[in-house]
Amino acid sequence: MTFSIVARSADGHSHGIAVASKFLAVGAAVPAAEALTGAVATQSYANLAYRPQGLALLRTGVDAAGVVAGLTAADDGRAQRQVGVVGVAGDGATYTGADCHDWAGGVAGDGFAIQGNILVGPQVVEDMRTAWLASDPDAPLARRLLAALRAGDEAGGDKRGRQSAALLVVARGQGYGGTSDVVADLRVDDHTEPVPELARLLDMHELLFGKPDPATLLALDGALAAEVRGRLVAAGHEGASLDDALASWAGVENLEERIVPGKIDPLVLAHLRGAS
Repeated sequence: MTFSIVARSADGHSHGIAVASKFLAVGAAVPAAEALTGAVATQSYANLAYRPQGLALLRTGVDAAGVVAGLTAADDGRAQRQVGVVGVAGDGATYTGADCHDWAGGVAGDGFAIQGNILVGPQVVEDMRTAWLASDPDAPLARRLLAALRAGDEAGGDKRGRQSAALLVVARGQGYGGTSDVVADLRVDDHTEPVPELARLLDMHELLFGKPDPATLLALDGALAAEVRGRLVAAGHEGASLDDALASWAGVENLEERIVPGKIDPLVLAHLRGAS
C-alpha cells in the first residue's frame, strides 16, 4: 500500500526517506532516520518496531543487508512485511515478504533502496530508480528523494489511489538554528494530490529555513538600503539600525535563518517587496 525510497547523500553526510501511500498519515508510520547512522522504511503491515531496532543495529556497525536480515529473522510476520534500509556506506538493502499484496518488490544499489507494494506494477520502482540515478549527486538530498518519489507517483504509484506523502532528511547539526539534526520533516497526511503538495511544502521549507547562498548576497548600502529601510518602516519595524529592523521583521516572517548582517538575501528581498 506504499512506495518509498531510503537513501544517503553522495557525500555521506545526509540520510533520508521519501514515501507516499493510499494510507492516512504515512509519515507517522514508515520513516526513521538518524544522522551519521542511516535510514529505515517499514511498510506493508508495517512493523513499527523495525524503526528503533533497525537504527540500533546500524549504530553498532551492521550493514544494511545485515539489518534487513536481523529484523526479518526475528519477526514471525515477515511474510507480509516490506522494509528498506541504508547505512553510512555501501549498498542499501530491501526486503519484500512472500505474502505482500501484488504488485510488490524493490530494488537497491549504492546508497539507496526503493520498495513498494500494492503498486500498479514494477515500473513504479524502476522509474524511481531511474530518477534517483539521474539526479544530480550534488543536489540537496531532499530534492533527489522528491524527484524519485515524483517519478513513482507519475508511474501510477499505489494502485488504490493517493492519500499521503512524507519526506524526512537528517544530517548532523544541519537542522533549524544548528541545534537539531532534522534537516526536513514534512508530511502531507490527507490530500488528493499528496506528492505535488509535498513538493510545495519543500519549496516553502527551503525559503523559510534554507541557508543563504553567500555568492548571491546583496550589500545593504546606498539605494538598496534606503529601499529596505522604507519598506521595513512601512511594515512597522524601525529598529535602532537597519540590521536590527530587518532581523525583527524576518523573525515575524520566519525568515531568520536567511539573515546576514550588512547584507540581504535576494529571496528575503523579494519576500519583503511582495509583502509591502
